[in-house]
Amino acid sequence: MLKLLIGVGIPYLGVLGLLPWVASVDSFVLGVPFIYAWMFAWFVLTSACLYICWRCFDRPAADARRQDA
Repeated sequence: MLKLLIGVGIPYLGVLGLLPWVASVDSFVLGVPFIYAWMFAWFVLTSACLYICWRCFDRPAADARRQDA
């Protein structure tokens, strides 16, 4: 369940859950509107969340299966 929260829940909340707040911000990040910078940042952050899931949950299971074989 924690794996699902980290891998899907956090990116979902970051992209869709906070979108109304992000759309109301009228500032720029490096010359790009904040909403575009926010979406681009979540491309990277989603990959980071999936890496954390793989590192903490899936990799130990795969290593254990390799050692048993």
